Amino acid sequence: MIEKALQGGKGYWTLIVILLAVIGVGVLAYLKQFSEGLTVTGLSRDVSWGLYIAQFTFLVGVAASAVMVVLPYYLHNYKMFGKLTILGEFLAIGACIMCMTFIFVDMGQPFRIGNVFLYPSPHSMMFWDTVVLFGYLLLNILISRVAMSSENKGVAPPKWIKPFIILSIPWAISIHTVTAFLYSGLAARPFWMTAVLAPRFLASAFASGPALLIILCLILKRFTKFDAGREPIQKLGVIVAYAMALNIFLILMEIFTAVYSGIPEHIDHFKYMFVGLQDAEGVMVTNLVPWMWTSSVLAVFSLSLLLVTKLRQNETILGIAAVAVFASLWIDKGMGMIVAGFTPNPTHVVVPYTPTLIESLITLAIWGMGALIVTILYKVALTLRKQVQRVPYRA
Repeated sequence: MIEKALQGGKGYWTLIVILLAVIGVGVLAYLKQFSEGLTVTGLSRDVSWGLYIAQFTFLVGVAASAVMVVLPYYLHNYKMFGKLTILGEFLAIGACIMCMTFIFVDMGQPFRIGNVFLYPSPHSMMFWDTVVLFGYLLLNILISRVAMSSENKGVAPPKWIKPFIILSIPWAISIHTVTAFLYSGLAARPFWMTAVLAPRFLASAFASGPALLIILCLILKRFTKFDAGREPIQKLGVIVAYAMALNIFLILMEIFTAVYSGIPEHIDHFKYMFVGLQDAEGVMVTNLVPWMWTSSVLAVFSLSLLLVTKLRQNETILGIAAVAVFASLWIDKGMGMIVAGFTPNPTHVVVPYTPTLIESLITLAIWGMGALIVTILYKVALTLRKQVQRVPYRA
């Protein structure tokens, strides 16, 4: 079926060429990092996780969010999500591959990642994160492959695939839960050491992933003949609204706990994000402040649009709200969550971190790679469905 990705018009191939060019520039940047090491990045002894791990954390949530269309469709027989399910699974495949690639480039010497498999340690959260992420990728590849093959043949999916579909639902939740445990188990990092980190990760995932799916569906409707349907997209909007509301609630609970307790180790991280902190030389470090306030404004703005039914039912406004949700959570989890956890360090020293050009180019290339994978998979799915519509369904 992959040969169907070779069929496309001028716009499709223009997009493919642009994405390949972005990936090519990133590969050149990575070769420089590979030869010179992580010294070409903005990482340091004090801030050892930066842009790469931040993107990994965010994209795990995007991958896990596929459960929000799989669960209603397969367990509750909500057939309205029929057209969305395969799109969600393909999005999860692209996000999982991107997550693994970000870990790969963050390792410095990428061959070290083999030690996770050569010397497995059940006591390591990284080991379990590798297991659940790779397993979730395989589940989505298997489920989507069987579903597309059955659709191509005009028959119902085989019954043996149902247990794998059911297994993928708790597995999706587990990948972001284990990712949260990577951070919340670090006693020296008060910003992450909270019991609500996993629920907060899941709430943000169930907002950002469906928001991205809404954006993709509206783009497909605009530039192709594919229409997921008004009601399914509206239901996704409701899911995003509730998940975003829960995410904001959990963030406010974190801020209240830190401020009301008056413990400096907890408060300083929030100060760094929203007002800045002084470094060892007395210079105020505010590099995250504009980003975090932008994230906060976008969060409130998007939720205001989503909670008003008449506004949400307008697809243009829904698209704007979805973009605002995605951008807000990308800033929050894609940078603020990670960098703020390292600042200040355990000795209360503020060490600024700013991604370098090399980091940015590599990150952009991995996003380009993910976009390329999703573009090709969506092309296969849409081309196949056009052909199936011409052939009578054989039950």
